[in-house]
Amino acid sequence: MEYYTVIGLIAGFCTTVAFLPQVLKTWKSGSARDLSLGMYSILCTGVILWLIYGIILKDLPIILTNIATLSLAFSILYFKLRFND
Repeated sequence: MEYYTVIGLIAGFCTTVAFLPQVLKTWKSGSARDLSLGMYSILCTGVILWLIYGIILKDLPIILTNIATLSLAFSILYFKLRFND
């Protein structure tokens, strides 16, 4: 594995895991009141585009980390819509 692939995987891991505390807090509290629907909608759109970009380039770090980020960002978006507070 090339060094730049390792750097990409580590960077993707860090930016993806950064969403985990927000997902857990929102899930446990049952409230998404202070979260911006617009921000998470735009973020999910951007992550989908990054995923498409990674697929086109066949770039594993971009693909894997954006799949993980999308699942976490979408879960926050889901909570925002579900809790509707």
